[in-house]
Amino acid sequence: MLTHVAAAVGVLGLLTVVPGPDMAVVTRRALSAGPADALRTVGGIATGLLVWGALTMAGLAAVLAASPSAYLTVKLLGAGYLVFLGAQALWQNRPAAPAIATRPGSTGARGSTGARPTGSPWRTGLVSNVLNPKIAVFYTGLLPTLAPPRLPATLAMTLLVLLHAALTLAWLGSYVFLLSKGERTLEKPRIRRALGRTTGVVLIGLGLAVATASV
Repeated sequence: MLTHVAAAVGVLGLLTVVPGPDMAVVTRRALSAGPADALRTVGGIATGLLVWGALTMAGLAAVLAASPSAYLTVKLLGAGYLVFLGAQALWQNRPAAPAIATRPGSTGARGSTGARPTGSPWRTGLVSNVLNPKIAVFYTGLLPTLAPPRLPATLAMTLLVLLHAALTLAWLGSYVFLLSKGERTLEKPRIRRALGRTTGVVLIGLGLAVATASV
C-alpha cells in the first residue's frame, strides 16, 4: 500500500514539475497582472484536473481518448487557445504598448506596464487545462496503474486525482511565490516586456507543438 502511494506521489510529482502550458499560462498572468491573479489561474488549472477526473470516472475521458476525431477536435481547440494567449501576450508587450498605472498600494508586479489581461484568471487556467486532451489519455491509461490494488477503483481514482490536483497547487503556488520574490526586478518595464514577449513566444510554440503532436 505504502509502496503504491510513494510511487504515485513520485510519478505525479515529476509530471507536475515538468514545464509546460500550465506554467506558461501562470507566468503570463504573474507578469501582466501580479501574484494574486496568477494564484487564481493556478486554482483554475487545479479545477481543470478535477473536471478531467470526473470525466474519467464517468467514462467520457476514455471515449475521447479512443476517438481520433474527438481527440483531434479538443486538441486543436486547446492548441488554438494557447496560440491565442501567446499572441495576446505579444500584443500587450509590443514596443508601442501604452503603460498603465498601478492601483493604489500596488507594486510593479501587478502590472506597471502593458495592458492588463482580460477575462477571469481562474477561467483562463480552467480552459487551458480542460482543452488538454493528453490529460484524458494520462488519466485513462497511466493513472489507474498507480492505484493501490486493495482500494475500490472509484475510490483509488478519486484519491489519485485529488493528489494530482494538490501537487499541482503546491508546485505552481510555489512558482508564483518565487516570481513574487523577484518583484523588484520584474517591475522594470524593459525586463517585464522582454519576459512577456518570451512567454508569448513560448505559449505559441506550445500551441503549435500540441497541434502537431500525436497521441
